[in-house]
Amino acid sequence: MKIVFANSAWVSAAERLILRGGSWRSVRLRVRYGLIFHPTAGPVLVDTGYTPEALTGAGRGRMLRLYGALLKPELNAAQQVLPVLKHFGLSPDDVRTVIVTHFHADHISGLSLFPRARFIASDAAWARVKARTPRQNLRHGVFTELFPADFEARLDGLSAKRRAGAQGGIPGGADLFSDGSVIAVDLPGHADGQFGLLFGKLDRPLLYAVDVQWLLLALTGHRTPGFPTTLIAEGALAIEPTSAMLRRFLATGGEVMLCHDPELIAYDLLQSDVRAG
Repeated sequence: MKIVFANSAWVSAAERLILRGGSWRSVRLRVRYGLIFHPTAGPVLVDTGYTPEALTGAGRGRMLRLYGALLKPELNAAQQVLPVLKHFGLSPDDVRTVIVTHFHADHISGLSLFPRARFIASDAAWARVKARTPRQNLRHGVFTELFPADFEARLDGLSAKRRAGAQGGIPGGADLFSDGSVIAVDLPGHADGQFGLLFGKLDRPLLYAVDVQWLLLALTGHRTPGFPTTLIAEGALAIEPTSAMLRRFLATGGEVMLCHDPELIAYDLLQSDVRAG
Protein backbone atom coordinates (compact mmCIF):
# COMPACT_ATOMS: atom_id res chain seq x y z
CA MET A 1 0.00 0.00 0.00
CA LYS A 2 1.44 3.35 -1.05
CA ILE A 3 0.84 6.53 0.98
CA VAL A 4 1.67 10.07 -0.11
CA PHE A 5 0.86 13.46 1.36
CA ALA A 6 0.64 16.71 -0.58
CA ASN A 7 0.70 20.31 0.61
CA SER A 8 -2.38 22.23 -0.51
CA ALA A 9 -1.33 25.59 0.93
CA TRP A 10 0.84 27.47 3.38
CA VAL A 11 -0.41 29.40 6.39
CA SER A 12 1.87 31.64 8.44
CA ALA A 13 1.64 31.96 12.22
CA ALA A 14 3.77 33.42 15.00
CA GLU A 15 5.84 30.63 16.54
CA ARG A 16 4.78 31.46 20.09
CA LEU A 17 1.13 30.78 19.15
CA ILE A 18 1.92 27.19 18.17
CA LEU A 19 4.90 26.40 20.42
CA ARG A 20 5.06 27.22 24.12
CA GLY A 21 8.04 29.50 24.75
CA GLY A 22 8.44 30.26 21.05
CA SER A 23 9.42 33.58 19.54
CA TRP A 24 7.39 36.06 17.51
CA ARG A 25 9.05 34.88 14.28
CA SER A 26 6.66 33.74 11.57
CA VAL A 27 6.46 30.01 10.85
CA ARG A 28 5.20 28.85 7.44
CA LEU A 29 2.93 25.87 8.08
CA ARG A 30 1.86 23.24 5.57
CA VAL A 31 -1.76 22.23 5.02
CA ARG A 32 -1.49 18.56 4.11
CA TYR A 33 -3.94 16.05 2.73
CA GLY A 34 -3.21 12.44 1.87
CA LEU A 35 -3.63 9.93 -0.93
CA ILE A 36 -3.65 6.22 -0.16
CA PHE A 37 -3.35 3.61 -2.89
CA HIS A 38 -5.23 0.78 -1.20
CA PRO A 39 -5.12 -2.73 -2.72
CA THR A 40 -8.91 -3.20 -2.64
CA ALA A 41 -10.42 0.29 -2.09
CA GLY A 42 -8.30 1.90 -4.80
CA PRO A 43 -7.24 5.56 -4.49
CA VAL A 44 -8.45 6.97 -1.19
CA LEU A 45 -8.15 10.61 -0.20
CA VAL A 46 -7.44 11.71 3.36
CA ASP A 47 -9.16 15.12 3.56
CA THR A 48 -8.76 17.58 0.68
CA GLY A 49 -6.67 20.42 2.08
CA TYR A 50 -7.52 23.97 1.08
CA THR A 51 -8.97 24.48 -2.38
CA PRO A 52 -10.13 27.58 -4.29
CA GLU A 53 -13.73 26.59 -3.51
CA ALA A 54 -13.16 27.68 0.10
CA LEU A 55 -10.85 30.62 -0.44
CA THR A 56 -11.63 32.33 -3.74
CA GLY A 57 -14.94 30.93 -4.94
CA ALA A 58 -17.48 33.54 -5.99
CA GLY A 59 -20.33 31.91 -4.07
CA ARG A 60 -18.69 31.93 -0.65
CA GLY A 61 -20.67 33.22 2.29
CA ARG A 62 -19.64 36.32 4.22
CA MET A 63 -18.14 34.39 7.14
CA LEU A 64 -16.12 32.12 4.88
CA ARG A 65 -14.75 35.19 3.06
CA LEU A 66 -13.81 36.68 6.43
CA TYR A 67 -12.13 33.42 7.45
CA GLY A 68 -9.96 33.50 4.33
CA ALA A 69 -9.10 37.16 4.85
CA LEU A 70 -7.99 36.55 8.44
CA LEU A 71 -5.90 33.41 7.89
CA LYS A 72 -4.62 34.38 4.43
CA PRO A 73 -3.76 30.85 3.23
CA GLU A 74 -1.41 30.82 0.25
CA LEU A 75 -2.66 28.15 -2.13
CA ASN A 76 -0.05 25.81 -3.57
CA ALA A 77 -1.24 25.44 -7.16
CA ALA A 78 1.04 22.53 -8.04
CA GLN A 79 -0.18 20.41 -5.14
CA GLN A 80 -3.86 21.14 -5.24
CA VAL A 81 -5.83 17.93 -5.13
CA LEU A 82 -6.82 17.83 -8.82
CA PRO A 83 -3.28 18.34 -10.22
CA VAL A 84 -1.94 15.74 -7.80
CA LEU A 85 -4.55 13.21 -8.91
CA LYS A 86 -3.67 13.98 -12.53
CA HIS A 87 -0.01 13.42 -11.72
CA PHE A 88 -0.92 9.86 -10.75
CA GLY A 89 -3.13 9.35 -13.79
CA LEU A 90 -6.37 9.77 -11.84
CA SER A 91 -9.51 11.88 -12.15
CA PRO A 92 -12.01 12.84 -9.42
CA ASP A 93 -14.31 10.04 -10.60
CA ASP A 94 -11.59 7.52 -9.76
CA VAL A 95 -11.76 8.47 -6.09
CA ARG A 96 -14.49 6.40 -4.45
CA THR A 97 -13.54 7.09 -0.82
CA VAL A 98 -12.61 10.29 1.01
CA ILE A 99 -11.65 9.96 4.67
CA VAL A 100 -12.67 13.14 6.52
CA THR A 101 -10.65 13.41 9.73
CA HIS A 102 -12.70 16.36 11.01
CA PHE A 103 -14.87 19.13 9.66
CA HIS A 104 -12.66 22.23 9.60
CA ALA A 105 -12.40 24.13 6.31
CA ASP A 106 -8.79 23.16 5.58
CA HIS A 107 -9.87 19.51 5.57
CA ILE A 108 -13.22 19.58 3.76
CA SER A 109 -13.08 22.48 1.32
CA GLY A 110 -12.76 20.22 -1.73
CA LEU A 111 -15.37 17.55 -0.91
CA SER A 112 -17.71 18.75 -3.65
CA LEU A 113 -15.05 17.90 -6.25
CA PHE A 114 -15.74 14.19 -5.73
CA PRO A 115 -19.34 13.45 -6.74
CA ARG A 116 -18.89 9.65 -6.80
CA ALA A 117 -17.04 9.25 -3.50
CA ARG A 118 -18.26 7.89 -0.19
CA PHE A 119 -17.19 9.83 2.89
CA ILE A 120 -15.76 8.10 5.95
CA ALA A 121 -16.21 10.41 8.92
CA SER A 122 -17.46 10.56 12.49
CA ASP A 123 -21.22 10.09 12.25
CA ALA A 124 -21.51 11.23 15.88
CA ALA A 125 -19.82 14.55 15.02
CA TRP A 126 -22.02 14.89 11.94
CA ALA A 127 -25.13 14.43 14.08
CA ARG A 128 -23.97 17.31 16.26
CA VAL A 129 -23.36 19.49 13.18
CA LYS A 130 -26.97 18.87 12.09
CA ALA A 131 -28.30 19.63 15.58
CA ARG A 132 -26.56 23.01 15.83
CA THR A 133 -27.62 26.29 14.29
CA PRO A 134 -25.39 27.84 11.58
CA ARG A 135 -24.04 30.34 14.10
CA GLN A 136 -23.25 27.57 16.59
CA ASN A 137 -21.42 25.63 13.88
CA LEU A 138 -19.33 28.68 13.08
CA ARG A 139 -18.27 28.81 16.73
CA HIS A 140 -17.02 25.25 16.27
CA GLY A 141 -15.11 26.24 13.11
CA VAL A 142 -17.54 24.43 10.81
CA PHE A 143 -18.73 26.07 7.58
CA THR A 144 -21.66 23.93 6.51
CA GLU A 145 -21.69 25.45 3.01
CA LEU A 146 -18.57 23.37 2.25
CA PHE A 147 -20.42 20.06 2.61
CA PRO A 148 -21.96 18.58 -0.56
CA ALA A 149 -25.75 18.66 -0.42
CA ASP A 150 -25.83 14.86 -0.33
CA PHE A 151 -23.04 14.45 2.24
CA GLU A 152 -25.20 12.47 4.65
CA ALA A 153 -26.43 10.12 1.93
CA ARG A 154 -22.80 9.30 1.12
CA LEU A 155 -21.58 9.12 4.71
CA ASP A 156 -20.02 5.88 6.01
CA GLY A 157 -19.89 6.52 9.73
CA LEU A 158 -17.14 5.27 11.99
CA SER A 159 -19.65 3.70 14.35
CA ALA A 160 -20.49 1.02 11.76
CA LYS A 161 -16.86 -0.03 11.29
CA ARG A 162 -15.32 -3.10 12.93
CA ARG A 163 -13.11 -2.29 15.90
CA ALA A 164 -9.39 -3.03 15.87
CA GLY A 165 -7.35 -3.78 18.99
CA ALA A 166 -4.67 -1.74 20.73
CA GLN A 167 -1.30 -1.30 19.06
CA GLY A 168 1.89 0.49 20.11
CA GLY A 169 0.28 2.40 22.95
CA ILE A 170 -2.73 3.34 20.81
CA PRO A 171 -5.98 1.98 22.31
CA GLY A 172 -7.45 0.84 19.00
CA GLY A 173 -10.10 2.25 16.72
CA ALA A 174 -12.28 1.69 13.66
CA ASP A 175 -10.84 -0.66 11.01
CA LEU A 176 -11.73 1.37 7.92
CA PHE A 177 -11.20 -1.34 5.30
CA SER A 178 -11.59 -4.46 7.48
CA ASP A 179 -8.02 -5.55 6.84
CA GLY A 180 -6.05 -3.80 9.60
CA SER A 181 -4.27 -1.50 7.14
CA VAL A 182 -5.89 1.80 8.15
CA ILE A 183 -7.26 2.31 11.67
CA ALA A 184 -9.17 5.45 12.67
CA VAL A 185 -7.93 6.56 16.11
CA ASP A 186 -9.87 9.05 18.22
CA LEU A 187 -7.78 12.20 18.85
CA PRO A 188 -9.86 14.51 21.06
CA GLY A 189 -8.87 18.07 21.81
CA HIS A 190 -8.55 20.06 18.61
CA ALA A 191 -11.91 19.51 16.90
CA ASP A 192 -15.20 17.73 17.42
CA GLY A 193 -14.86 14.15 16.17
CA GLN A 194 -11.23 14.46 15.09
CA PHE A 195 -9.54 11.15 14.41
CA GLY A 196 -6.14 10.20 13.07
CA LEU A 197 -5.06 7.28 10.92
CA LEU A 198 -2.83 4.46 12.12
CA PHE A 199 -1.00 2.61 9.38
CA GLY A 200 0.10 -0.29 11.53
CA LYS A 201 1.23 -2.71 8.83
CA LEU A 202 4.11 -0.57 7.60
CA ASP A 203 7.67 -1.57 8.53
CA ARG A 204 7.60 1.37 10.91
CA PRO A 205 4.00 2.04 12.03
CA LEU A 206 2.82 5.51 11.09
CA LEU A 207 0.18 7.58 12.87
CA TYR A 208 -1.14 10.54 10.92
CA ALA A 209 -2.18 12.64 13.91
CA VAL A 210 -3.75 15.50 11.93
CA ASP A 211 -4.07 18.60 14.17
CA VAL A 212 -3.26 17.30 17.65
CA GLN A 213 -0.43 19.84 17.48
CA TRP A 214 0.75 22.20 14.76
CA LEU A 215 4.44 21.41 15.28
CA LEU A 216 6.03 18.04 16.04
CA LEU A 217 8.37 19.84 18.45
CA ALA A 218 5.36 20.95 20.50
CA LEU A 219 4.51 17.27 20.90
CA THR A 220 7.93 15.73 21.47
CA GLY A 221 9.27 18.65 23.52
CA HIS A 222 6.22 18.93 25.81
CA ARG A 223 5.72 22.47 24.52
CA THR A 224 1.97 22.47 23.91
CA PRO A 225 0.86 26.07 23.38
CA GLY A 226 -1.42 27.56 26.00
CA PHE A 227 -3.67 30.62 26.09
CA PRO A 228 -4.83 32.15 23.76
CA THR A 229 -4.35 29.24 21.34
CA THR A 230 -6.45 26.91 23.51
CA LEU A 231 -9.45 29.19 22.96
CA ILE A 232 -9.93 27.71 19.49
CA ALA A 233 -9.68 24.09 20.68
CA GLU A 234 -12.85 22.03 20.93
CA GLY A 235 -11.67 20.47 24.19
CA ALA A 236 -8.49 22.07 25.52
CA LEU A 237 -8.29 19.72 28.51
CA ALA A 238 -8.00 16.73 26.18
CA ILE A 239 -4.99 18.04 24.24
CA GLU A 240 -2.33 16.93 26.74
CA PRO A 241 -3.74 13.39 27.33
CA THR A 242 -3.94 12.92 23.55
CA SER A 243 -0.40 14.25 23.15
CA ALA A 244 0.82 11.87 25.86
CA MET A 245 -0.71 8.96 23.95
CA LEU A 246 1.22 10.00 20.85
CA ARG A 247 4.46 10.25 22.84
CA ARG A 248 3.92 6.67 24.06
CA PHE A 249 3.45 5.59 20.46
CA LEU A 250 6.71 7.28 19.51
CA ALA A 251 8.44 5.52 22.40
CA THR A 252 7.43 2.13 20.95
CA GLY A 253 9.20 2.98 17.67
CA GLY A 254 6.25 4.41 15.77
CA GLU A 255 6.30 7.53 13.60
CA VAL A 256 3.94 10.49 14.00
CA MET A 257 3.05 12.84 11.16
CA LEU A 258 1.10 16.10 11.59
CA CYS A 259 -0.95 18.06 9.09
CA HIS A 260 0.79 21.40 9.57
CA ASP A 261 4.39 20.70 10.59
CA PRO A 262 6.63 22.48 8.05
CA GLU A 263 9.35 19.82 7.91
CA LEU A 264 9.31 17.39 4.99
CA ILE A 265 9.19 13.68 5.77
CA ALA A 266 9.45 10.59 3.57
CA TYR A 267 5.72 10.49 2.76
CA ASP A 268 5.59 14.07 1.48
CA LEU A 269 5.25 14.63 -2.24
CA LEU A 270 7.93 16.98 -3.50
CA GLN A 271 7.00 20.09 -5.45
CA SER A 272 9.35 19.09 -8.26
CA ASP A 273 7.74 15.65 -8.52
CA VAL A 274 4.31 17.06 -9.35
CA ARG A 275 5.62 19.58 -11.87
CA ALA A 276 7.62 16.86 -13.57
CA GLY A 277 4.38 14.94 -14.07
